Amino acid sequence: MTLLLIEQFLNGLQIGLLLFLLAAGLTLVFGIMDLVNLAHGSLYMMGAFFAATLTEWTGSFLLGALLALPATALLGIVVEVIALRNLYTRDHLDHVLATFGLILFFNELARILFGVGGMAIPLPDSLLTHFEVLPGLPYPTYRFLIIVVGLLCAVFLYVLVQKTRLGMLIRAGATNREMVGALGIDIKLLFTLVFGLGAALAALAGLMAAPITTVQIGMGDNILILALVVIVIGGIGSIRGAFIAAVMIGLVDTMGRAFLPNMLGTVLSPADAGTVAEALSSMLIYILMSGVLVLRPAGLFPAPGR
Repeated sequence: MTLLLIEQFLNGLQIGLLLFLLAAGLTLVFGIMDLVNLAHGSLYMMGAFFAATLTEWTGSFLLGALLALPATALLGIVVEVIALRNLYTRDHLDHVLATFGLILFFNELARILFGVGGMAIPLPDSLLTHFEVLPGLPYPTYRFLIIVVGLLCAVFLYVLVQKTRLGMLIRAGATNREMVGALGIDIKLLFTLVFGLGAALAALAGLMAAPITTVQIGMGDNILILALVVIVIGGIGSIRGAFIAAVMIGLVDTMGRAFLPNMLGTVLSPADAGTVAEALSSMLIYILMSGVLVLRPAGLFPAPGR
Protein backbone atom coordinates (compact mmCIF):
# COMPACT_ATOMS: atom_id res chain seq x y z
CA MET A 1 0.00 0.00 0.00
CA THR A 2 2.84 2.40 0.83
CA LEU A 3 4.60 1.71 -2.48
CA LEU A 4 1.33 2.24 -4.37
CA LEU A 5 0.82 5.54 -2.57
CA ILE A 6 4.34 6.70 -3.49
CA GLU A 7 3.84 5.63 -7.10
CA GLN A 8 0.57 7.55 -7.38
CA PHE A 9 2.18 10.55 -5.69
CA LEU A 10 4.86 10.55 -8.41
CA ASN A 11 2.19 10.21 -11.10
CA GLY A 12 0.27 13.14 -9.62
CA LEU A 13 3.44 15.21 -9.37
CA GLN A 14 4.23 14.47 -13.02
CA ILE A 15 0.76 15.55 -14.17
CA GLY A 16 0.90 18.61 -11.95
CA LEU A 17 4.26 19.73 -13.34
CA LEU A 18 3.01 19.38 -16.92
CA LEU A 19 0.08 21.58 -15.95
CA PHE A 20 2.48 24.04 -14.34
CA LEU A 21 4.50 24.37 -17.56
CA LEU A 22 1.33 25.24 -19.43
CA ALA A 23 -0.19 27.45 -16.73
CA ALA A 24 3.02 29.38 -15.96
CA GLY A 25 3.10 31.03 -19.37
CA LEU A 26 -0.64 31.64 -19.30
CA THR A 27 -0.56 33.28 -15.88
CA LEU A 28 2.34 35.53 -16.93
CA VAL A 29 0.44 36.68 -20.00
CA PHE A 30 -2.79 37.16 -18.06
CA GLY A 31 -1.14 38.78 -15.06
CA ILE A 32 1.13 41.21 -16.93
CA MET A 33 -0.68 41.90 -20.19
CA ASP A 34 -4.22 41.46 -18.81
CA LEU A 35 -4.88 39.35 -21.90
CA VAL A 36 -7.29 36.42 -21.79
CA ASN A 37 -5.51 34.10 -24.22
CA LEU A 38 -7.68 31.10 -25.01
CA ALA A 39 -5.25 30.23 -27.82
CA HIS A 40 -2.54 29.24 -25.32
CA GLY A 41 -3.64 25.62 -25.68
CA SER A 42 -3.10 25.92 -29.43
CA LEU A 43 0.56 26.84 -28.80
CA TYR A 44 0.76 23.69 -26.65
CA MET A 45 -0.57 21.73 -29.63
CA MET A 46 1.72 23.41 -32.17
CA GLY A 47 4.74 22.78 -29.96
CA ALA A 48 3.88 19.08 -29.91
CA PHE A 49 3.41 19.01 -33.70
CA PHE A 50 6.70 20.85 -34.25
CA ALA A 51 8.49 18.39 -31.95
CA ALA A 52 6.95 15.37 -33.70
CA THR A 53 7.85 16.69 -37.15
CA LEU A 54 11.37 17.75 -36.21
CA THR A 55 11.99 14.46 -34.40
CA GLU A 56 10.96 12.63 -37.57
CA TRP A 57 13.25 14.81 -39.71
CA THR A 58 16.30 14.65 -37.44
CA GLY A 59 15.82 11.15 -36.04
CA SER A 60 16.49 12.50 -32.53
CA PHE A 61 13.89 13.24 -29.86
CA LEU A 62 16.27 15.56 -28.00
CA LEU A 63 17.16 17.57 -31.09
CA GLY A 64 13.54 17.73 -32.18
CA ALA A 65 12.53 19.03 -28.75
CA LEU A 66 15.33 21.61 -28.66
CA LEU A 67 14.34 22.93 -32.09
CA ALA A 68 10.61 22.94 -31.33
CA LEU A 69 10.98 25.34 -28.39
CA PRO A 70 12.41 28.34 -30.31
CA ALA A 71 10.11 27.54 -33.25
CA THR A 72 7.04 27.81 -31.03
CA ALA A 73 8.41 30.87 -29.24
CA LEU A 74 8.85 32.55 -32.63
CA LEU A 75 5.33 31.53 -33.61
CA GLY A 76 4.03 33.06 -30.38
CA ILE A 77 5.90 36.30 -31.05
CA VAL A 78 4.45 36.50 -34.55
CA VAL A 79 0.93 35.90 -33.21
CA GLU A 80 1.42 38.57 -30.53
CA VAL A 81 2.69 41.17 -33.00
CA ILE A 82 0.14 40.50 -35.75
CA ALA A 83 -3.03 39.47 -33.94
CA LEU A 84 -2.91 40.37 -30.25
CA ARG A 85 -1.00 43.61 -29.85
CA ASN A 86 -4.02 45.70 -30.81
CA LEU A 87 -6.23 43.97 -28.24
CA TYR A 88 -4.50 45.20 -25.06
CA THR A 89 -6.72 48.26 -24.77
CA ARG A 90 -9.88 46.28 -25.52
CA ASP A 91 -12.07 44.52 -22.97
CA HIS A 92 -11.89 40.84 -22.06
CA LEU A 93 -14.81 39.87 -24.30
CA ASP A 94 -12.81 41.00 -27.34
CA HIS A 95 -9.85 38.96 -26.06
CA VAL A 96 -12.04 35.86 -25.78
CA LEU A 97 -13.56 36.26 -29.23
CA ALA A 98 -10.23 36.97 -30.94
CA THR A 99 -8.30 34.16 -29.28
CA PHE A 100 -11.17 31.71 -29.83
CA GLY A 101 -10.82 32.58 -33.50
CA LEU A 102 -7.12 31.77 -33.21
CA ILE A 103 -8.01 28.32 -31.84
CA LEU A 104 -10.04 27.62 -34.98
CA PHE A 105 -7.25 29.02 -37.15
CA PHE A 106 -4.54 26.87 -35.55
CA ASN A 107 -6.69 23.73 -35.67
CA GLU A 108 -7.20 24.22 -39.40
CA LEU A 109 -3.54 25.12 -39.91
CA ALA A 110 -2.48 21.92 -38.15
CA ARG A 111 -4.91 19.94 -40.30
CA ILE A 112 -3.39 21.42 -43.46
CA LEU A 113 0.26 21.08 -42.41
CA PHE A 114 0.24 17.80 -40.49
CA GLY A 115 -2.90 15.96 -41.61
CA VAL A 116 -5.84 14.67 -39.62
CA GLY A 117 -4.42 11.34 -38.49
CA GLY A 118 -2.30 12.59 -35.62
CA MET A 119 1.38 11.91 -35.01
CA ALA A 120 3.47 10.00 -32.49
CA ILE A 121 6.82 10.94 -30.98
CA PRO A 122 9.03 7.86 -30.58
CA LEU A 123 11.26 7.92 -27.53
CA PRO A 124 14.86 6.71 -27.54
CA ASP A 125 15.43 3.32 -25.95
CA SER A 126 17.13 4.92 -22.95
CA LEU A 127 13.85 6.63 -22.00
CA LEU A 128 11.71 3.51 -22.42
CA THR A 129 13.29 1.83 -19.39
CA HIS A 130 12.32 1.70 -15.72
CA PHE A 131 14.43 2.26 -12.64
CA GLU A 132 13.81 1.63 -8.98
CA VAL A 133 12.85 4.77 -7.12
CA LEU A 134 12.75 2.63 -3.99
CA PRO A 135 13.39 -1.10 -3.53
CA GLY A 136 10.45 -2.86 -5.15
CA LEU A 137 9.12 0.31 -6.80
CA PRO A 138 10.07 0.57 -10.50
CA TYR A 139 9.10 3.81 -12.21
CA PRO A 140 9.23 4.77 -15.91
CA THR A 141 12.36 6.75 -16.74
CA TYR A 142 10.55 9.15 -19.06
CA ARG A 143 7.87 10.04 -16.53
CA PHE A 144 10.59 10.74 -13.98
CA LEU A 145 12.33 12.93 -16.57
CA ILE A 146 9.13 14.99 -16.86
CA ILE A 147 9.25 15.57 -13.08
CA VAL A 148 12.90 16.64 -13.24
CA VAL A 149 12.33 18.99 -16.20
CA GLY A 150 9.27 20.50 -14.53
CA LEU A 151 11.15 21.17 -11.29
CA LEU A 152 14.09 22.67 -13.18
CA CYS A 153 11.73 24.97 -15.08
CA ALA A 154 10.11 26.03 -11.81
CA VAL A 155 13.55 26.94 -10.41
CA PHE A 156 14.43 28.76 -13.65
CA LEU A 157 11.22 30.81 -13.54
CA TYR A 158 11.75 31.64 -9.86
CA VAL A 159 15.27 32.92 -10.56
CA LEU A 160 14.11 34.78 -13.67
CA VAL A 161 11.18 36.52 -11.99
CA GLN A 162 12.74 37.17 -8.57
CA LYS A 163 16.45 37.67 -9.23
CA THR A 164 16.89 39.34 -12.64
CA ARG A 165 16.22 42.76 -14.10
CA LEU A 166 13.78 41.27 -16.61
CA GLY A 167 11.97 39.64 -13.70
CA MET A 168 11.82 42.98 -11.93
CA LEU A 169 10.17 44.50 -15.00
CA ILE A 170 7.78 41.53 -15.24
CA ARG A 171 6.74 41.98 -11.61
CA ALA A 172 6.42 45.73 -12.05
CA GLY A 173 4.37 45.24 -15.21
CA ALA A 174 2.04 42.90 -13.38
CA THR A 175 1.53 45.53 -10.67
CA ASN A 176 1.32 48.75 -12.72
CA ARG A 177 2.15 48.52 -16.40
CA GLU A 178 1.25 52.18 -17.05
CA MET A 179 3.92 53.33 -14.60
CA VAL A 180 6.48 50.96 -16.16
CA GLY A 181 5.79 52.51 -19.54
CA ALA A 182 6.00 56.03 -18.09
CA LEU A 183 9.49 55.24 -16.75
CA GLY A 184 10.78 54.71 -20.28
CA ILE A 185 10.55 50.93 -20.52
CA ASP A 186 9.50 49.62 -23.93
CA ILE A 187 6.34 47.96 -22.69
CA LYS A 188 5.51 46.53 -26.14
CA LEU A 189 8.86 44.73 -26.27
CA LEU A 190 8.35 43.45 -22.72
CA PHE A 191 4.93 42.09 -23.65
CA THR A 192 6.38 40.40 -26.74
CA LEU A 193 9.16 38.75 -24.74
CA VAL A 194 6.71 37.54 -22.09
CA PHE A 195 4.38 36.13 -24.74
CA GLY A 196 7.29 34.35 -26.46
CA LEU A 197 8.37 32.86 -23.12
CA GLY A 198 4.82 31.70 -22.45
CA ALA A 199 4.64 30.09 -25.90
CA ALA A 200 7.94 28.24 -25.29
CA LEU A 201 6.67 26.93 -21.94
CA ALA A 202 3.44 25.77 -23.58
CA ALA A 203 5.48 24.01 -26.26
CA LEU A 204 7.61 22.31 -23.63
CA ALA A 205 4.49 20.99 -21.91
CA GLY A 206 3.09 19.80 -25.24
CA LEU A 207 6.21 18.00 -26.43
CA MET A 208 6.76 16.37 -23.02
CA ALA A 209 3.16 15.11 -22.90
CA ALA A 210 3.07 13.99 -26.53
CA PRO A 211 5.02 10.69 -26.20
CA ILE A 212 2.59 9.60 -23.47
CA THR A 213 -0.53 10.55 -25.43
CA THR A 214 -0.85 11.35 -29.15
CA VAL A 215 -0.16 14.54 -31.05
CA GLN A 216 -3.52 15.43 -32.52
CA ILE A 217 -5.63 18.40 -33.54
CA GLY A 218 -7.37 20.05 -30.60
CA MET A 219 -5.15 18.38 -27.99
CA GLY A 220 -4.68 21.69 -26.20
CA ASP A 221 -8.36 22.53 -25.80
CA ASN A 222 -9.20 20.31 -22.82
CA ILE A 223 -5.95 20.86 -20.93
CA LEU A 224 -6.43 24.62 -21.30
CA ILE A 225 -9.45 24.34 -18.99
CA LEU A 226 -7.26 22.75 -16.31
CA ALA A 227 -4.63 25.45 -16.83
CA LEU A 228 -7.28 28.12 -16.23
CA VAL A 229 -8.31 26.32 -13.04
CA VAL A 230 -4.66 26.36 -11.95
CA ILE A 231 -4.51 30.13 -12.46
CA VAL A 232 -7.74 30.71 -10.56
CA ILE A 233 -6.56 28.61 -7.61
CA GLY A 234 -2.99 29.92 -7.57
CA GLY A 235 -3.76 33.58 -8.19
CA ILE A 236 -3.49 35.56 -11.41
CA GLY A 237 0.07 36.52 -12.25
CA SER A 238 1.68 34.34 -9.57
CA ILE A 239 4.28 31.77 -10.64
CA ARG A 240 4.45 30.41 -7.09
CA GLY A 241 0.67 30.11 -7.02
CA ALA A 242 0.63 28.34 -10.38
CA PHE A 243 3.22 25.83 -9.18
CA ILE A 244 1.43 24.98 -5.94
CA ALA A 245 -2.01 24.90 -7.55
CA ALA A 246 -0.83 22.69 -10.43
CA VAL A 247 0.75 20.16 -8.06
CA MET A 248 -2.39 20.17 -5.90
CA ILE A 249 -4.59 19.50 -8.93
CA GLY A 250 -2.30 16.75 -10.22
CA LEU A 251 -2.29 14.98 -6.86
CA VAL A 252 -6.03 15.36 -6.24
CA ASP A 253 -6.91 14.05 -9.71
CA THR A 254 -4.45 11.14 -9.59
CA MET A 255 -5.24 10.06 -6.04
CA GLY A 256 -8.95 10.24 -6.75
CA ARG A 257 -8.71 8.05 -9.83
CA ALA A 258 -6.40 5.58 -8.09
CA PHE A 259 -8.15 5.09 -4.76
CA LEU A 260 -11.81 6.11 -5.12
CA PRO A 261 -12.88 2.94 -7.02
CA ASN A 262 -11.67 0.68 -4.19
CA MET A 263 -13.17 2.93 -1.50
CA LEU A 264 -16.55 3.05 -3.26
CA GLY A 265 -16.32 -0.66 -4.02
CA THR A 266 -17.03 -1.39 -0.37
CA VAL A 267 -20.57 -0.04 -0.76
CA LEU A 268 -21.22 -0.33 -4.52
CA SER A 269 -20.83 -2.96 -7.19
CA PRO A 270 -17.49 -2.84 -9.07
CA ALA A 271 -19.11 -1.43 -12.23
CA ASP A 272 -21.02 1.27 -10.34
CA ALA A 273 -17.99 2.09 -8.21
CA GLY A 274 -15.87 2.64 -11.33
CA THR A 275 -18.47 4.89 -12.92
CA VAL A 276 -19.07 6.96 -9.79
CA ALA A 277 -15.35 7.18 -9.02
CA GLU A 278 -14.57 8.51 -12.50
CA ALA A 279 -17.24 11.19 -12.15
CA LEU A 280 -16.14 12.16 -8.64
CA SER A 281 -12.49 12.31 -9.69
CA SER A 282 -13.36 14.82 -12.40
CA MET A 283 -15.41 16.85 -9.91
CA LEU A 284 -12.73 16.93 -7.20
CA ILE A 285 -10.66 19.51 -9.09
CA TYR A 286 -13.57 21.93 -9.30
CA ILE A 287 -14.59 21.26 -5.71
CA LEU A 288 -11.02 22.15 -4.72
CA MET A 289 -11.25 25.36 -6.76
CA SER A 290 -14.57 26.29 -5.16
CA GLY A 291 -13.17 25.70 -1.67
CA VAL A 292 -10.13 27.86 -2.34
CA LEU A 293 -12.23 30.69 -3.78
CA VAL A 294 -14.53 30.67 -0.76
CA LEU A 295 -11.55 31.19 1.56
CA ARG A 296 -9.34 33.28 -0.76
CA PRO A 297 -11.33 34.84 -3.64
CA ALA A 298 -8.15 36.17 -5.32
CA GLY A 299 -6.43 32.77 -5.20
CA LEU A 300 -3.75 31.39 -2.93
CA PHE A 301 -0.94 33.76 -3.92
CA PRO A 302 -2.31 36.63 -6.04
CA ALA A 303 0.17 39.06 -7.56
CA PRO A 304 0.39 42.46 -5.81
CA GLY A 305 -2.41 44.75 -6.88
CA ARG A 306 -4.81 41.91 -7.69
